[in-house]
Amino acid sequence: MTGAAQASRRARRLLRWYPRAWRARYGEEFTELLLADFAERPRCWSRAADVARGGLLARLATAGLAGYQADPAEAERAALAALACSLAVFLTVGAAMWAQLTIGWQWAPPGSRATTVAMTVMSAAMLAFAALALAAFLPLAWCALRDGRQRLAPLLSRPAAVAAGSALVLVVGGRHFGNGWPGTGGHWWPHQGLVPGGVAAFAWACTSWVSSYWAHPAALMAFPATEVGWMVVSPAAALCLATGIAGVVRRVRCPARVRRWQAWLGVAAAACMTVFLSAAACWVTGGGAGPRGLFHTGVIDGVGLAVLTGALAAGCRALQQVHRAGLAGRETG
Repeated sequence: MTGAAQASRRARRLLRWYPRAWRARYGEEFTELLLADFAERPRCWSRAADVARGGLLARLATAGLAGYQADPAEAERAALAALACSLAVFLTVGAAMWAQLTIGWQWAPPGSRATTVAMTVMSAAMLAFAALALAAFLPLAWCALRDGRQRLAPLLSRPAAVAAGSALVLVVGGRHFGNGWPGTGGHWWPHQGLVPGGVAAFAWACTSWVSSYWAHPAALMAFPATEVGWMVVSPAAALCLATGIAGVVRRVRCPARVRRWQAWLGVAAAACMTVFLSAAACWVTGGGAGPRGLFHTGVIDGVGLAVLTGALAAGCRALQQVHRAGLAGRETG
């Protein structure tokens, strides 16, 4: 292989640090700059480090978590999509922890005030999340339907179909496997009806894959094959649902007032995430096992708290980008 071919190959490898959209726009020019730099400095570790750092920042900017894009509206849509993904991760893990609590709650009152407060606050936060999701979905669906009749239909059809198909899988599977909810048949006590059994069973079925059983294959294989299969399919469906929604958010052309509404809903969602995380931490750190170990916490719950914290931090970062892009858009507008 000639020296020119080797240099070109090295440049292509370094260029992969950058996202596809960036490479399509700036790839040729950047490759020429790299080739010229190779001629002056054949071996330079700092160049590779600078390219990697710049590529990672470009990927974060494309994801709506850092930097600034030339089009404020595009930057705002990217940040809103990143916020939606952070919220999806938070809700998945949070719903799994909440479903764990609902099982114990169905059988007996908790033995500590911390668990009682955590269950009540987490349930209220889940209700608030549902209301916020509806408030965000309706204007987004209206904008998507409006754009779907125009030239953006091919761009919106694929992510919308992925989101709709994944949601259908989760609804059908959650309803079916929710029949095996461990809370069925619990003993009545005055505040048992805090959470409707059907809602708790559905949340448990859709998040049953968030489990420590993955670390114990022998115990996992004792489950029915269909249930193990659902524990594999459901996270894939949840991932596809989040990806589809993020794709719609990034492609649909919402008016500025709708984007501002979504941004304010994001602030409310971040507040709910903070409240939910505080309640979950209260349960994990001070709740105790409760009667018959029904409210026992383990390593999986500690890991869950870490994931919730990371998702909240990413969501807050995305919110910063949303408001920065919104301010830039109003200044240029």
